[in-house]
Amino acid sequence: MRRPLIIFYGLIVYTVIQVIWWGRLLLAAKPDSLGMIIGESSVFIFIFLVGAFYMHKAIKGERKLHNQQRNFLLSVTHELKSPLASIKLYLETIIKRDLDAEQRKSFLTNSLKDIERLDDLVENMLIATKIESKSYTFPKEQFNFSQLVNSVADRLQLHACSSHVIKTKVDPLIFINGDKFALTSVVTNLVENAVKYSPPCAEVNVILKQKGTQITLIVSDSGIGINDQEKSRIFDKFYRVGSEETRKTKGTGLGLFIVKQVLDKHQATIKVKNNNPSGTIFEVIFNAHAN
Repeated sequence: MRRPLIIFYGLIVYTVIQVIWWGRLLLAAKPDSLGMIIGESSVFIFIFLVGAFYMHKAIKGERKLHNQQRNFLLSVTHELKSPLASIKLYLETIIKRDLDAEQRKSFLTNSLKDIERLDDLVENMLIATKIESKSYTFPKEQFNFSQLVNSVADRLQLHACSSHVIKTKVDPLIFINGDKFALTSVVTNLVENAVKYSPPCAEVNVILKQKGTQITLIVSDSGIGINDQEKSRIFDKFYRVGSEETRKTKGTGLGLFIVKQVLDKHQATIKVKNNNPSGTIFEVIFNAHAN
């Protein structure tokens, strides 16, 4: 990308120099046309520079998108490779060694966890692609949102730590009219992010409550937190802080993009707050009547 930019800026400088040069030649040939030459040259240079500015902006945006896609491919490769290698190792061990029933059960359970990780990744990529292509219609139905939140928290607890780090406080029998598949992805991504960016076995709190027609989902952690400068960008597609080579946490940069897009389709709002003394709070508010 550097070479095209150098050529582009070189053409701008060359064109401006040529306009000034030809202006001087015209002025030497027709000294009485100074006003006209300056006026027309100024208009031409102004229009040219405005066009160059927007061209530069487009090239810069394309370069940024290229880097984001590169990071995305690197992260997806890592996300796929890690659980696949783990599953392969577990299965090879089961086949080659004479394990007792308890060991086989443990290895198969761990393999199932890795398969669920792959399933979450595929679902994220699928729904992100459908959202981007505007081919997803978000079919809505009434379902038990309390049950969904508890189910997701229980499943992710198995991935998090042997101790109980995901603490839930869910009011029972909260029903919502929405896309169950898409909202499952929302809850999964929010809780996964909280676990991912928290220290090992740190506490993650998931709260679901209803007051009147307002349904509130709160996911909070005591992890590294999010800088104020980053909060406006975390819902952008592919956006992640830093580079894939230096980042320790796993992820594709699709999770929060999907969260925001799905919630927008459900007329829901999401707020990002700082937790005390450290960490992040995501607060999602649904209006039961709007859904």
